[in-house]
Amino acid sequence: MARYRESNCKLCRREGEKLFLKGSRCLSEKCAIERRQFPPGQHGQNMRRKVSAYGLQLREKQKVKRTYGLLEKQFRNYFKKAATATGVTGEQLLQMLERRLDNIVYRLGFAGSRKAARQLVRHRHITVNGRIVDIPSYQVRPNEVIRVKDKSKNLDLIHDSLKLGRGDDIPWLRLNKAALEGELLEVPKRTDIPLTANESLIVELYSK
Repeated sequence: MARYRESNCKLCRREGEKLFLKGSRCLSEKCAIERRQFPPGQHGQNMRRKVSAYGLQLREKQKVKRTYGLLEKQFRNYFKKAATATGVTGEQLLQMLERRLDNIVYRLGFAGSRKAARQLVRHRHITVNGRIVDIPSYQVRPNEVIRVKDKSKNLDLIHDSLKLGRGDDIPWLRLNKAALEGELLEVPKRTDIPLTANESLIVELYSK
């Protein structure tokens, strides 16, 4: 399966904000955004180009796509499903992305980044309602319990991530740190999704 193999820090610099792709590094002084607040490339510091309406829409789409670690085809498929669902398309899109199993594992704090969460899922360390699920894109449903497998509870990656304190303030998730388990209480509302994005620009881009 195709995947992005280049520097993650370049993605944050290109979007001009932290996408939290490197876990604890994003919270330290080593973060690329803190050290070099300009786009990557030899002309990055001298870019003063006026951004068009299409450019704004594209950047918003790229930001959300990169935040969740998706490629273009995957992201477009999510949009197509959101467009046919009942409700506001932009909100439906973000709800589907938030309900991905790898994102839920990240939101609960079991992994420092979505890429690390995807690795936990792919390596069969995560169960859903007592059943091992190794598909990162699995859509978690309300009242399903996500749990770290008993044999995997001593992984340093998980305990280091829990120290960051993520998962305690997400209203649509229940977290039990002692048992290393969590539960999706409800489909998140847009106001409860901690993401700085204007999803209406993405809808405008794909609706052309």
